[in-house]
Amino acid sequence: MFGGLRERLQAARARLAGSIQAAAAPDPEKNSSHPPSHPASGEHDVQPDSPATPSLASKVKTFIIDRELVISEKEIAGALDELEITLLESDVALPVTDAVIAHVKKDLIGKHRRIGQSVDSLVVGTLKMALLNVLGKGFDLTEYIKNHGHPVKILFTGVNGTGKTTTVAKIGFFLKQKGFTVVIGAGDTYRAGAIEQIEVHAQRIGIKIIQHQQGADPSAVLFDAVQYAVSHKIDVVLADTAGRFHTKSNLMSQLEKIRRVMKPDLVIYVDEAIAGNDAVVRALEFDRTVGADAVVLTKADMDSRGGAAISIAHTIKKPLMFLGTGQAYDDIIPFSPEGMVEELLGDA
Repeated sequence: MFGGLRERLQAARARLAGSIQAAAAPDPEKNSSHPPSHPASGEHDVQPDSPATPSLASKVKTFIIDRELVISEKEIAGALDELEITLLESDVALPVTDAVIAHVKKDLIGKHRRIGQSVDSLVVGTLKMALLNVLGKGFDLTEYIKNHGHPVKILFTGVNGTGKTTTVAKIGFFLKQKGFTVVIGAGDTYRAGAIEQIEVHAQRIGIKIIQHQQGADPSAVLFDAVQYAVSHKIDVVLADTAGRFHTKSNLMSQLEKIRRVMKPDLVIYVDEAIAGNDAVVRALEFDRTVGADAVVLTKADMDSRGGAAISIAHTIKKPLMFLGTGQAYDDIIPFSPEGMVEELLGDA
């Protein structure tokens, strides 16, 4: 995943490390005026084998290896500009890019570094911390379910055509594999074929589905799904809803009604990783109008830029929960900020 972004970040990493390394290069003019190593005639002589006499090797170590370098903004300005362009071209939102650059500046500029210290490890460590700072902590759904009263009611929202219904089935399959009991509420009662689609998914993964006829009130369907879960001691209710755009006020009002009736414990926003900054804008609007507790990004395997995955968590201050990586039911992975950063900055 995110191969294009990985290549760009590796190049920016090398440029930044090169800028710092260049600043540490010896200055011939300074070296020519450095005091001579041997004492001038007339000074107290020390026998060559005396333990007080510093060896040539120790002098070199003190001057070149143990000497410290203070990293200045001027020395890394060009590399920071390149890093900024890299992030923006990768669909990382401008406020998020600014946050990454600010973190790198704060961590590097004015820092004392021994010349013998690995420049690359210094740069990688800084970039990792900057990315982790904007990615947040992620969201461990299994831990949440274990530590929350049952049934845990999860409402899925999002835009048309982003793979929301399939994501509901994938998460249902994931939770079943983890040993939880699950029921699905077919709350998308308007889209032609939507009930049939989620019904086929539920049958394939062996999960109970609660459904009404097409055109029914989705709030009533999801209310029944919750009641079924309560009476049958089911661990989790997964509530599918119709895809909608945040600009459609009537559909957003309907979603508000669903929330009042169902009283979900979690509201999950689903969008495509390949949507880039559009996904960030939509997530922000959905969070403002309906609210969201976490985000799932589908089609992450098709996204070479990676900007949405980096931007959403920082922009709406809500964590990423899963990444969809294919068409099979097990093609979904819990999002790990550390795992993503390692993939982007790890050694090739």
